[in-house]
Amino acid sequence: MPDRDFRDSAIRYHTDPTPGKLAIRPTKPLANKRDLSRAYSPGVAYPCEIIAEHPERVAEMTARGNLVAVVTNGTAVLGLGNIGPLASKPVMEGKAVLFKKFAHIDVFDIEVDETDVDKFVDIVASLEPTFGGINLEDIKAPECFEIERKLRDRMNIPVFHDDQHGTAIVAAAAIYNGLRLVNKNIEDIKLVVSGAGAASIACVDLLVSMGLQKANVRMLDRTGVIYAGRTEGMNKYKEAYAVATTDRTIEDAITDADLFMGLSGPGVLNGDLVKKMARDPLILAMSNPTPEIMPEEAKAARPDAILATGRSDYPNQVNNVLCFPFMFRGALDCGATTINEEMKKAAVKAIADLVHREVTEAVVEAYAGEELKFGPDYLIPKPFDARLIEDVPLAVVKAAMESGVATRPIEDMEAYRNKLHSYVSGSRLFMQPTIDIARKNPARIAYAEGENDDVLLAMQGVIDEKVAKPILLGRPSVIESKITKLGLRIDIENDIEIMNIEAGDLEDKYWRHYHRKVGRSGMSVEAAKTVAHTNATVMAGLLVDMGEADGMICGKVGRFDRHLKHLSSFINSSRDSGVVSSVCALLLEDGPLIIADPFVNVDPSEDEIVTIAQDAIEYAKRFDIEPRVALLSHSNFGTYEDASALKMKNAAARLRDLRPDVQIDGEMHSLSALNPEMRATIFEDNQIEGKANVLIMPNMDTASIALGLIRSLTEARLVGPFLCGLEKPVHILIPSVSGRGILNMTALAVADIHLRKLND
Repeated sequence: MPDRDFRDSAIRYHTDPTPGKLAIRPTKPLANKRDLSRAYSPGVAYPCEIIAEHPERVAEMTARGNLVAVVTNGTAVLGLGNIGPLASKPVMEGKAVLFKKFAHIDVFDIEVDETDVDKFVDIVASLEPTFGGINLEDIKAPECFEIERKLRDRMNIPVFHDDQHGTAIVAAAAIYNGLRLVNKNIEDIKLVVSGAGAASIACVDLLVSMGLQKANVRMLDRTGVIYAGRTEGMNKYKEAYAVATTDRTIEDAITDADLFMGLSGPGVLNGDLVKKMARDPLILAMSNPTPEIMPEEAKAARPDAILATGRSDYPNQVNNVLCFPFMFRGALDCGATTINEEMKKAAVKAIADLVHREVTEAVVEAYAGEELKFGPDYLIPKPFDARLIEDVPLAVVKAAMESGVATRPIEDMEAYRNKLHSYVSGSRLFMQPTIDIARKNPARIAYAEGENDDVLLAMQGVIDEKVAKPILLGRPSVIESKITKLGLRIDIENDIEIMNIEAGDLEDKYWRHYHRKVGRSGMSVEAAKTVAHTNATVMAGLLVDMGEADGMICGKVGRFDRHLKHLSSFINSSRDSGVVSSVCALLLEDGPLIIADPFVNVDPSEDEIVTIAQDAIEYAKRFDIEPRVALLSHSNFGTYEDASALKMKNAAARLRDLRPDVQIDGEMHSLSALNPEMRATIFEDNQIEGKANVLIMPNMDTASIALGLIRSLTEARLVGPFLCGLEKPVHILIPSVSGRGILNMTALAVADIHLRKLND
């Protein structure tokens, strides 16, 4: 069970600074009377007239083609049961966020206070004019079967009960690949399934459509095996799998089973039962948080067993998020009238086939330490594999078109794939792959401002996420007092290390090391002692330089340039040129925007611009972003020829020669960089496709102003600044950084440390 502190944190997450997890924002300007007249009366009449005459054009002129309803009556919410529609709303908002983050799909969550099947169906069916698809959620069995069937019969848009079909598709992908691995045919295998609810029946239905023989299925509920002639606890959905058998218990059924699928509860399976299964058994123990059998027990009993669970801390997590956002993405894009078996099977194959391809560098880095090669521990992709948004919708669209349910067939599939790719950077949970790298390779990070409230609040997240081993510089009594005052769960003895740089017994080795580095720069012995014992930034840097910490973070208090001056006095540049730069990412609604260099180089030369741009390109690639680099200027493709304009123009030309693998152009206006249509009217043969996502500024003034304006005028979140070009992983925050920003910077620093080790 989660502890009370996590409960309180989760509640604050939902309450502050704005209640809930969703908001509605306009997609068109509404800044003047003309905008108002076009958005509403009288201009709105024109699209209304077109839609009345041509209903199929509604997706062109309204949000309906990208809008899904997540609908529940709250009768089977997660592990909470029948808590009612009102209490289910946080879960439905959460599902909406996943749709948006993973597939760029907008959602209205609708909680319906109705348990009567027909009335519920009437309510949902009446909403068809509003939505392009219906995602049913957390509705108890067997009512969920009837509700979905009746809605599918009545509605001309996709209706998809994710608890059933999302689980079924991902489980089927794992089974599809597992059978390939052990060289078994689905037509020949024996399946034992524990659980006879919505998800279990949907899983078996899909496997049957793929070739599994019903006679080879043994489905169990609380009463035991569902067999022909059984009357207790039966319904027509269970009846479909009531086979003629003498098996009555799991002990009977499991003998010579090739596949066990659990959607029931913990402890259903044990090692003795697993030993009775056929060779190379597949075991999908999907009960959460405790599976039907723990993988360690299953492996101990049968080393040849291949395991999947519903948990993220074991290989082969059967996670619905691998499916439902992308299933709906494809269905919406082609105007599918339903999600049929062909589309589901296409999704299964697309998900399964992905693990047979070479993984991307970003996925390898995110899951460092895991062997991401098709095999027993890699049957299905990872949730943060960005290729899912391309492969699964594409397969779904093709199946919808071939089966005749697509009302808006897509003719240019390559163009569609490119459009799907454009969602990648905008839709993924930007920092999660980096956090995953850090969690697998936690490093010792020294925090110069260890007494700062925001730093201490961030430490709770750092400790909970297990991304680093914090070393806090500060007075132990102050830190301990603040931890208590802030109500944090930090265990001073075990979670953190505290270094009091003001302590009288601080070892001489620190100031001596510092003096060896700076003594020829005019700093006396006494001055070196004083700085080392009073300047937390210097001491944190010394810990890194001397190998007692792997990296350091400072800057929550004080000026960036002064922190950098202190650190660069004894930590050298990693380049012969000596160039150091800073790169920031702004997380905008339509994807990340990377800006360089807002904090280090006041008026960089052409050579320095080339280095800064290379740093920004590599920073983008860390996040699996395909960089589209614009070098900005007051000049727009040659409109000025002064020194500043020529600096950016020449740097762009040099960068294109150095990095032919990257889209790079300039010099250009910011409007040209971010508006491809406008850019094409000025210089048609420019080298960037779509909006630029990496902006290289001509000087610190423009970079700093742009960063501040964008953050002020949007709700963009800042990731960074990331410091490039120093021999040691030291990083400097800005004072306005939030606790979340400190956590993100920590993860970036730790991931950087890991990558440096790999490249050594």
